[in-house]
Amino acid sequence: MKKWMLIAALALGGCAQINDYENAVQTPAPAELQGNWQTVGPQSNLISDQAIGSLLITAEGTTLDCRQWQRVIAKPGKLTRLNGDYVNVTRQVRVMPLNVDNGELKYDGLTLRKVARPTVECQQAMKEVAKQPKAAVIQNIEPQLLRTAITEHNAG
Repeated sequence: MKKWMLIAALALGGCAQINDYENAVQTPAPAELQGNWQTVGPQSNLISDQAIGSLLITAEGTTLDCRQWQRVIAKPGKLTRLNGDYVNVTRQVRVMPLNVDNGELKYDGLTLRKVARPTVECQQAMKEVAKQPKAAVIQNIEPQLLRTAITEHNAG
């Protein structure tokens, strides 16, 4: 019994948690974190070698975790500080540390580099977030690679 209590105390000692998205304080992003980050090449934490992971971070600290392959999954969030470190907190209350080292961002098991602009799909996801400010996930965007003449005609 004492052993379990000690393990629990060690696990909780010094660790703050974020349990509620609304109560997490949005923090302005430092210059090194601001921008459009994207995976370069295959990543073992993505479902396919063709999948792309992106993290968009605004100067105000708004974030969008955007993953795309056969579908687009975009998770809005915000930048905050936890135990002195910057973390991304999604509306689903998933908390992931952000570490920049030598121009690369380590995030959620991915290695990302800054790019000039987000993918077309992530730009669309940003517009959807504005239309759906309470949505935890945006999934109604069709990836460019799946678009055909028929789907383009039906969309218009």
